[in-house]
Amino acid sequence: MTMSANIRHRQRAGDVIRNLKVESFGGQQVLVTGGAGFVGVHLGRALHLLGSKVTLFDKAKPLEDYDPDIKVVQGDIRDRELLEKLCEGVDCVFHIASYGMSGREMMKASDFIESINVGGTENIVEACIKQNVPRLVYTSTHNVVFAGQDIENGDESLPLLPLSAHKDDYSRTKSMAEQLAMKSNGRETKDGSILNVCVIRPVAIYGAGEQRHFPRIVKNMEQGLLCMKIGGSHIKVPWVHVDNLVNGHILAAEGLSNHKEHIAAGQVYFIADKAPVNQFEFLRPLITGLGYRYPSLIVPVWFMYIVALLSEWLHTILKPVINFQPLMVRTELFQVAVTHHFSIEKAKKQLGYEPVERDLTDMVQYFLERGHRKKSSSIGAFLFTVILAVLFVVLLMSLLPLAE
Repeated sequence: MTMSANIRHRQRAGDVIRNLKVESFGGQQVLVTGGAGFVGVHLGRALHLLGSKVTLFDKAKPLEDYDPDIKVVQGDIRDRELLEKLCEGVDCVFHIASYGMSGREMMKASDFIESINVGGTENIVEACIKQNVPRLVYTSTHNVVFAGQDIENGDESLPLLPLSAHKDDYSRTKSMAEQLAMKSNGRETKDGSILNVCVIRPVAIYGAGEQRHFPRIVKNMEQGLLCMKIGGSHIKVPWVHVDNLVNGHILAAEGLSNHKEHIAAGQVYFIADKAPVNQFEFLRPLITGLGYRYPSLIVPVWFMYIVALLSEWLHTILKPVINFQPLMVRTELFQVAVTHHFSIEKAKKQLGYEPVERDLTDMVQYFLERGHRKKSSSIGAFLFTVILAVLFVVLLMSLLPLAE
């Protein structure tokens, strides 16, 4: 019998975790918010392997199986009273919970997104203060400094973008929440001790079982929509495998501990794989592994920007009738079609972070095991190409000067 992608991945992740040189988790109580999500479940599993007593907190049930010794609590991040109960006796909180990262979630009402991303973070901070939690790791996003501008090997000295510069409420509210978390570092807790806080800024995440980006990518393949590349091969973007992101979180929390002299307190860290890649070259093993043809058609970024704008506009207009998944929104386009990547030197030097080599092999197997492979020829790609070509010609004609 072939070993499943998830089991194989867990074994490799376990080997990596056991080799981490950390001392502050054995027997300690830890709380992971957003614990039902892809990163949360993997982090909880790793902390359990390190000997921690783990509680996963989320509104939903975990996406994957977890050890029965791991406690799971369902609830709302906006419920401060519940969070205060969960933080009692906890040594470290990993605050991962958020909303609005991708797709139709990004089009949700801004006050709703803010209530979770900002209000939820405030609740976590205040619960930590009341219950004397010494360590808090906040999971932010690289979007707090990126909104479509070229960034090459950017580091943590990059200033946060003005809130008005963000094209989506997720990035805007994550920036607000990051600032709130950073300001809470060094605050005195109820018993007079100190809350030590640091921030992790992940880039785009991958790994077998990822549920935000890759199911949409595979669905686009199946519908014949992934028949083109956006921009040139020179465009480089960052990715991080979930194993590396989990390691980054654990090492950051270790850096907040007494025996590390709180080196991470008040610090921000970009966490990514070793090197940036071209988005479509990165996806090539998945595309071909599922039996699809690697796209050769290249469309310009400016054209897809207009498509993204139209997609957002249509979603806004039609949302009361049908809450469809937008083809692409502008923030997602920037992630694919604008060079941006970040240095991980600070995390390496201060935390001892060393990303392990990973690829899409397990992801290919994961989707194959679930029946996602090319089954037959589809006219979807042809029709989509024709529609794009017509739009492209119409837009070009509209830009030409009128004959006098």
